[in-house]
Amino acid sequence: MQKGHVIYNFRFGLLCMSSLFFSTSYNMLIPELPSYLSSLGGSQYIGLIIALFTLTAGLSRPFSGVLTDKIGRKPVMVFGAMVCVVCGLFYPILGTVSGFLFLRSVHGFSTGFSPTAIVAYVSDIIPKDRWGEAFGIQGLCFSTGLALGPAIGSSIRLHYSFDILFHCSFAMALLSIILILKLEETLKKRQGFKLGLLKISKSDIIAVEVLKPALITFLSYSAFGMVLTLIPDWSDHLGIKNKGTFFIVFTISSLTIRFLAGRLSDKKGRKVVTTIGLLVLCLSLIIMAHYKTPNGLVIGG
Repeated sequence: MQKGHVIYNFRFGLLCMSSLFFSTSYNMLIPELPSYLSSLGGSQYIGLIIALFTLTAGLSRPFSGVLTDKIGRKPVMVFGAMVCVVCGLFYPILGTVSGFLFLRSVHGFSTGFSPTAIVAYVSDIIPKDRWGEAFGIQGLCFSTGLALGPAIGSSIRLHYSFDILFHCSFAMALLSIILILKLEETLKKRQGFKLGLLKISKSDIIAVEVLKPALITFLSYSAFGMVLTLIPDWSDHLGIKNKGTFFIVFTISSLTIRFLAGRLSDKKGRKVVTTIGLLVLCLSLIIMAHYKTPNGLVIGG
């Protein structure tokens, strides 16, 4: 691929739209799940809503990485989105605390598989010297789902039932799969799936060369994850009816910076952009901690 390669093509567009629908599918549930779990009598387990989801997402990453490199990018993306489809159908059926917590654990496999394959697919079709820009745009679509999902989910819950909300989540994941199926597989040497592929070695779990950026990612996402868990209840406390408000503001700010940040990372380096991002994250958390008002939440977001 040449330096002048056009990244904004139909295939990249399909991938970004699929990523948007996938992200919307599971994020539209987040602001309403604490209320749903409480209605089942499990208010003491609210902290597990994100924790169980994240745990299985992390545990599945080594397996999804190996499978992405062996059986192909498309099958892994489809599997991740299919998990969202199945969970969207079964949340209304398994209407118990234990059933809900089990589904949250299963649901986490979706983000352990699809995003891994999406990143690999982008790196296949985009020249290395345009990765910052391309991943910025793809990440923007994913983040848009992070914002639109909670806003849409809260609106649906305000006017309809939890069952309708779960079915809408299912529909979004199904749209993501339809778009994935229209993509051409980019892995040239593919293998058929067999159980032996699930056998992983130490090198599949720990890559020493990425431990430093992995630690930075862990710390920054731990900070963001705590906010993500508390936002629904914090919005209620502040009298904000639509619990997706924070996520809308969060994404609007992402929209305004993604193009610039992606290109800046291609020109000035990843370290510079990462440092700026982490400093802004610290500032936003300080604002939300000390200005306990709707405006403080919006400015922090």
